[in-house]
This record gives sequence, structure tokens and C-alpha cells, in this order.
Amino acid sequence: MTGSEQPPVPDPEPDQRPVPDQRPEADQRREPPGQVPESEQLTAGGTEPEPVPSGLRNPAAAVRGVAAGSLSVETVVLLLAIAPLVRLGGERKGVAIAVVIALAVPWGVAAGSLRRPAGWLLGGTVQVVLLFSGLLHWSLAVLGVVFGLVWLYVLHVRRTVLGGGSGSRIG
Repeated sequence: MTGSEQPPVPDPEPDQRPVPDQRPEADQRREPPGQVPESEQLTAGGTEPEPVPSGLRNPAAAVRGVAAGSLSVETVVLLLAIAPLVRLGGERKGVAIAVVIALAVPWGVAAGSLRRPAGWLLGGTVQVVLLFSGLLHWSLAVLGVVFGLVWLYVLHVRRTVLGGGSGSRIG
């Protein structure tokens, strides 16, 4: 060994004390077998379980954020569809490109106006218009189907998070 090298230092022995269970108290509680958890028990009336809060500070804002993000991504994808339409658009490519550009504006407006019910209506309307613009080019119909399914999922998330059965107003 040269003077610059030092012998390896042995690892200290691990602490032999038992480690306490560090899970939160709620995780440590378990229902006995065959017993229904409190969150799933019937109310005093015996009809329906109590609604479980979503755990979000502002569920309406969270849902609007999901919808706005979805509409924003759809706007970008729609604008990126112009390049293939220029190459593969066929005889109606000019009209198809004009429709894509014209749809990008209300899509952006819908993303920014989701605080009002009209914003949600506009978000659904542009989906339907895009689907029908598939008459100009098949690729727009494909985008219309995909975006329509995404919008239906956003509406499902909205209803799930904000609750509301038939007739309730969600906003």
C-alpha cells in the first residue's frame, strides 16, 4: 500500500431496534372479515351510501383543467393535420384546410370559456362539426371520432367528480 491509500472502513452495524409501522393511522385500520367498511355502509335511511368526497380542493376547477387541456391538445393536433392535408388532401384539400383553420378558433375559445355552460356546449359542438368535416377528407373523420371519444370521457370524468344525477346542473 502506498501512503495515499487508506484501508476500507467497515460498515457500522445496522440498528437492531424494530422499525415502527410508519403508515398513516387510516391505513393501519382494517375491517374485520365480513364487515363492510364505513365508507360503504348505508345511511340512517338505509337507502344509499354517503357520497365520498373526491379529495380535491376545488373539483370544478380540476375538471375544467382536464377539459381545457384536452381541448388545447386537440387544437394543436388539428393544426398539425394541415401538413398531411396539403400533401394528401385530394381535390377538396383547400376547403378541408380552411375548415381545420376555422375550427381551431372555436376550439381555443371553448378551452378558455369552460367556466360557463356555453363553453361546454361549444366544446361538444366543435367535436360534432369535425366529425362531419370528414365528408371533405377521411382523416378529419378519424380525428373527429378520436376527439369525440376523448370528449365523452372528459364529460364522464366531469359527472363522476362533480356528481350529479339526472337534472342536476354541473358547472
